[in-house]
Amino acid sequence: MSNEPSEEERAEFAIEVERLRQEHRDMDAAIEALTSVGAGDRLQLQRLKKRKLMLRDRITFLEDALTPDIIA
Repeated sequence: MSNEPSEEERAEFAIEVERLRQEHRDMDAAIEALTSVGAGDRLQLQRLKKRKLMLRDRITFLEDALTPDIIA
């Protein structure tokens, strides 16, 4: 019994990873814009950074699911 994802799941994971990467890049741009303008809303900045970290964690999880386990 294997926990490997099916080809359909792999395709869905790959699509989600790409969507999450784009959102991560957008979040990066938003954080940069907020800091360069000097807008002092620290709470909003913290929320954006937290969301960005959550995106990175999800991307890593999906990428790990896509990588086959190889027993050496």
